Amino acid sequence: MSYKPSKSLMLKLWKIFGNFALGRWFVGKALCFTVPYFGTIKPKLIIVKPGHIELTMKKRRAVYNHLKTVHAIAMCNAAELSAGVLIDISLTRDFRWIPVGMTVQYLKIAKTDLRIICKVGDYHWNEAQDVVLPVDVYDTNHNKVFHADITMRITPRQTAE
Repeated sequence: MSYKPSKSLMLKLWKIFGNFALGRWFVGKALCFTVPYFGTIKPKLIIVKPGHIELTMKKRRAVYNHLKTVHAIAMCNAAELSAGVLIDISLTRDFRWIPVGMTVQYLKIAKTDLRIICKVGDYHWNEAQDVVLPVDVYDTNHNKVFHADITMRITPRQTAE
């Protein structure tokens, strides 16, 4: 089976609008409109290409914990978002995906704005399987504050008969 590039709307929008600040803002808003829950972290997309996603989120009151640092679950949301976008734009059009697991490590207190990176070397998945996507979260001082391994289940799309 040969690789057939994704038909992801997110990837199409990014290719059209991603080179402009207003366009990146628009794509981020479209993403949060499609999946409203992710709007809680107000992600800002930086890099969107098959096999590599980077986004940022601001440290702001809505994502604070009781210590006025970024809440651990806000980082989980950002990690799931980055892994979901990565697999959505990377996966061949013959397959679909769903998250089935996440393991996380809280490495340091997140006291600043954050950069979330999900990157894989080989994304040419061509059979049903579970794929583990690594996500790292860094503060503005380039310290890794969080790591997640997100398991995505890949299955063939059902064809109409």
